[in-house]
Amino acid sequence: MFCMCGLLSLPVQGILAVIVLLTTLVFWMLYFKDSPYAHKHRSDNEKHFIDENARKVPFPSLEDEGTLDLSIIVPAYNEQDRIRPMLESCLHFLTDVSRKWSFEVIVVSDGSTDGTCDIVMEYVQQYGSDRIRLLKLYKNRGKGGAVCLGMKSARGRTLLFADADGATRFQDLEKLETVLHFLAANDVTEGAKTVYAVVCGSRAHLETESKAQRSVFRTFLMMCFHMHVWIFGVRTIKDTQCGFKLFTRPAARILFNNLHVDGWAFDVEMLYIAEKLKLQLAEVPVHWTEIEGSKIVPVWSWLEMGFDVLAIWLRYRTGSWKIRK
Repeated sequence: MFCMCGLLSLPVQGILAVIVLLTTLVFWMLYFKDSPYAHKHRSDNEKHFIDENARKVPFPSLEDEGTLDLSIIVPAYNEQDRIRPMLESCLHFLTDVSRKWSFEVIVVSDGSTDGTCDIVMEYVQQYGSDRIRLLKLYKNRGKGGAVCLGMKSARGRTLLFADADGATRFQDLEKLETVLHFLAANDVTEGAKTVYAVVCGSRAHLETESKAQRSVFRTFLMMCFHMHVWIFGVRTIKDTQCGFKLFTRPAARILFNNLHVDGWAFDVEMLYIAEKLKLQLAEVPVHWTEIEGSKIVPVWSWLEMGFDVLAIWLRYRTGSWKIRK
């Protein structure tokens, strides 16, 4: 059998391989696609939480009107070593007597098999289920799926999702709130109750310091990922992956009802949708500290997210996924 491979240079072979891969990907998306509109299934047990009296209580719905000032959603997968200090910091900040707000913290155990749920239930006993609740998912959905289901179970008029490692200090929430209130005050189209706004914490200002601590290869890979996101995903936010984002309730409702991606790249899809719907977006520098125990696997996780970003772009461009407005 005659083979053309020997007649082609390595760069040309690489380009042809990429073309074949993209063609295969598009074909798969068009002919083996799931529903064009997002839907997150949850079992009956995942629609309830256990209160401090061991009673089974149904979660509210994101479709309802907000009844609290703030909901904080914390996705957690096997976080028994990091969840306690994070909750201590969070609740110390929220219960400060100088702050007059109503709040709840919803920890979403994403199929955890360690002691994460037991630790959270200790805080339910201490603070009561009106202030802290455990949403227990019985299989691992991925960070995006956990955040989405937590948001859909929340009561806040504003909603924050924060990573379980506590890498971002909660005092910076005030900075995000200030910007969110500014966006609301300047939205003259629909009024404060229907403001569609998202404020993202950002580590972009720390990039120079971070480069000095990473290998040249990891720095190069991260720069490629950011460029990849800018080309195929999000243009208005520099740091799409910071786990500290604040939403108005209408914005959370429309974004998380449209979210397909369950994995690490869910932030990119969410912000992609926000840009397409012309929601108000802002980015605020936050204090961030590297915490040991990250679930992201260097190199492989970034490559996986890069593939997901391309898949998000292709699915929306081809109409395989659609946005409910």
